[in-house]
Formats: sequence, C-alpha cells, structure tokens
Amino acid sequence: MSALPSLSVPYLSADAVAHLIAARGPATCMAEIAERIEADFRRWGEFDKTPRVASHSPEGVIELMPVSDGRHYSFKYVNGHPKNQRVGLPTVLAFGVLADVATGLPALLCDLTLTTALRTAAMSALAARVLARPDCRRMAVIGNGAQSEFQVLAFHRLLGIRECHLYDIDPAATTKLMSNLARLGIVAKPFESTAAAVKGCDIVTTITADKTNATILTPEMIEPGMHLNAVGGDCPGKTELHRDILLRAGQVFVEYAPQTRIEGELQQMPDDFPAIEFWSVLDGSAAGRPTVDALTIFDSVGFALEDFSALRWLQSVATQPAALGLLPQLDEPRNLFGYLPLADCLPKAA
Repeated sequence: MSALPSLSVPYLSADAVAHLIAARGPATCMAEIAERIEADFRRWGEFDKTPRVASHSPEGVIELMPVSDGRHYSFKYVNGHPKNQRVGLPTVLAFGVLADVATGLPALLCDLTLTTALRTAAMSALAARVLARPDCRRMAVIGNGAQSEFQVLAFHRLLGIRECHLYDIDPAATTKLMSNLARLGIVAKPFESTAAAVKGCDIVTTITADKTNATILTPEMIEPGMHLNAVGGDCPGKTELHRDILLRAGQVFVEYAPQTRIEGELQQMPDDFPAIEFWSVLDGSAAGRPTVDALTIFDSVGFALEDFSALRWLQSVATQPAALGLLPQLDEPRNLFGYLPLADCLPKAA
C-alpha cells in the first residue's frame, strides 16, 4: 500500500514569528507585507469578502476575520480588551490559519499577534503613501501603546518620515516609545497635549485603546494638507475624531465600507456619507487626494484581506516551520471511528 500523505500542519509559534521578524528586520518585514497587501488590493474583485464576525462584551471584543480568493482561504481570531493591561495581559492577541480551498486542508497555522501589528502599520503607511502629500516628513502619534513603534517604523521606512511628535495620557507609554525609537535612530519629541503634538505635523496617527466615543482630535487642531491615519476607532462605540472633522474632509478612505460603517469613524456619519474603498484609488477608478491643501482621512479598522496577505507572506518566508499533528491521519478516510484507540473505549470484560 502506498504511503499516506502527511497531514501535519506547518506551525509557527509566537516565538518562531518573533525570531523570524527580528532576523529579517521589522522595517523590511513591513515593507514586504505592504507589497503583498497592495498586490492583493489590486485584485479586489477576486476575493469573497465579509465584515468580520464580532462578539462584543463590556470588556472588549473577540472577532473572526475570514476571506478567500478561491484558491486560498484564511481566517484570523483576534481579541481587543483594553483593560487587560491593568492586570498584566496583552490587549490584543491573535492567531490565524491559511488553508487550501481545493482540499480544505490547513497550509499554515500561526500566531498573528506580532504580525497583526506589522500588517496594521504596513496598511497605514501604504495608504498614506497614496493619499498623503509626497513631501511629508513630520508625524504625530497620539496613543503610544503596543502598536506605536510599528506605526513609526513603517512610516519612517515607506514614507521617509524623519521626526515624530508623541503624546499619550500615560507618560510611561511615551517614555517606552521614546526609548525604543532611540534604539532605532528615529528622532522623537514628547508633548504634554494632543494639540501641542499635532501642531505643524503633516500626518497624524491616532491609535488610542479606550473603548469609548472619544474626541482625540478636534476641528481646531486640523491644519491644511494634513493626512489623518485614524487607527484606534475600530469597533462599535469606539471612535477618535470629532465628526466635524469628517464633515470638513467631505469623504473618508476605507478598507471595506460595509465593515467600516459599523466599526470605524464612519459609524458617526449617515449611511450615505462618502466612503472610498482603497482598492478603487489604486486602480484609478476613484480619485485620491483632491488638492495639496485638502484634508485626507484613512479610517483604518483592519480588514481580513490584510491578514490574508500577511499569512501568505509568512508562508513564503518561513523556511522551517514546525510540524503540528493537528489533523487525524486515517488509513481509510471514511473510517473516522477507527481512529479511536479501541482498547481504551470498548467495554471492559466482566
């Protein structure tokens, strides 16, 4: 009888992903993921898409994010629990699966906690490269938590940002970010308020964690030609921008409008408020920045296609993933019952 095909699933643990990213360099990884995301957004019509499935609680959210292009299928499990940091737990954890559509067999199972941070920052920088002014050199980062280093590094690598203004309601978070950026040779300055931090900046990234309808940015803080990268408003009841800022822009750029209208800054606006999906700017069917002095807003909530791109990237760069015995190895596929160790489950003799 011919040997059975192996059903071991390639597996990357959190430690394996961390070592892979460190070896390649996080900035290089984000640049490579951004290339994958752009290529996949350019074939938007090939994907079977749906808003993520979310289970909300007073403490946070647990989400499943599926997508498929007919050849590969992926999903990500991810949580968002802002209060976790108070008890020493991560606010976001994630894992994901990439599978072969033809057989339904998983092709990769891996931790996606670090990779989610990479792909979020890569998407932010990719959108800004298309939508922001080409001469941007100064960025403000409002909210200096777990995602902040990745955002700064991605904008430094992909857009040439040279100076960062930082503010967080927790000074310890800013100190942490300053220390990490100093190791990377990136110039950063702390400020005592949001208004002071955003003054004179070309790009403003808001990435706060509290699950509330906040007004991190107000209209008087907005300067001509700014690009707003609104990342923290990413679930129902969680926003960061005063709605008059959206009215001033007249439109927002989004990943997938049906999802963003539920979760992003768009949840503040009527259903007919203009939302331009990013793929349509890439293929030229929609305009990007209208004028040099215009305000542009990327209402980023994170979409499953970005995780698909990131999983495909991981599959391509992971040279020796571990083998995980996740699936039953059957001599006869129809005899699932025979997989049981019968000596353990049969009735014992009297």
